Amino acid sequence: MLLLLTLYIGMEVVIAVSSVIGNVMVVWAVRINRSLRDTTFCFIVSLALADIAVGALVIPLAITISIGLQTHFYSCLLVACTVLVLTQSSILALLAIAIDRYLRVKIPMSYKRVVTPQRAGTAVLLCWLVSIIVGLTPMLGWNNLQFLRDNGSLVTDDLLVTCAFETVISMDYMVYFNFFGWVLPPLLLMLAIYVEIFYMIHKQLNKKVRSLSHTDPSRYFGKELKLAKSLALVLFLFAVSWLPLHILNCITLFCPACEKPMFLVYIAIILTHGNSAVNPIVYAFRIKKFRTAFRKIWKQYMLCQDPVGRGGQAGSLCNRLGALRWTQDGLYAGCMDKKISN
Repeated sequence: MLLLLTLYIGMEVVIAVSSVIGNVMVVWAVRINRSLRDTTFCFIVSLALADIAVGALVIPLAITISIGLQTHFYSCLLVACTVLVLTQSSILALLAIAIDRYLRVKIPMSYKRVVTPQRAGTAVLLCWLVSIIVGLTPMLGWNNLQFLRDNGSLVTDDLLVTCAFETVISMDYMVYFNFFGWVLPPLLLMLAIYVEIFYMIHKQLNKKVRSLSHTDPSRYFGKELKLAKSLALVLFLFAVSWLPLHILNCITLFCPACEKPMFLVYIAIILTHGNSAVNPIVYAFRIKKFRTAFRKIWKQYMLCQDPVGRGGQAGSLCNRLGALRWTQDGLYAGCMDKKISN
């Protein structure tokens, strides 16, 4: 059991570091590349911010919980609700991306007039607002506090519990409200949207091929098809990562006597957290604009290789923050190789 817990904690640490670094790169790429600043990538940034929070906040808290920490009931409940808020924000961001791509294919001529940056920003704020309401619902009373009191688990009035997700979160809430109400329907809706997107794109491409004219529309829909495939892959990985844990929750609710091996629970948890680290990898391999931006960040800001004819931020960053290395001749600035006299 100790070996299993150690392996779980080690994998969580790797996922946390990868998630934070990868998604910071996503936000950074959108920041430095103007071609990535459209409405779709606005929603991708929202998704990346949620994934950064998973790596920087949720996973460390999950590791703390896994060692059997004694906490106040509502402190543990707040940790669990934070996970729910971030999960719901990811789902709604994916739904917003799907709707955005659908409109881009359905009304290409009037898309920019209908989907403005202001409306996209409002949609992002609305997604987060709904996520906060859905995720914090257990804090308003739909939790296991009364159940713990009734079965004698809380023997004192200080409300101390061994913090665990299932200890504080009601499975009725998780299955009926969260899964059946706010996870499964959006996933099914996104599936239907992407099926319709692929149908419309293939229909347009076939029409253009037969007409042997209007090459620009064909090129437009070809790009849309490639991007839609990449974003559909992100959706598929999200579903694969989160459905096992929700299935285990259903088993817990509908079959209380059924045993759940601890290693399966750990695998399900790692899958959910690991999803936060895979999106940047998908973007890097599947979306050329992101791949180009990632290379630029790596070369210009990490390796300090300033592009020809450009000075400014990268060079000054290397001057100020470049790693310092020691040699026999003295102390040198890692990026600029200029000796610093003692």
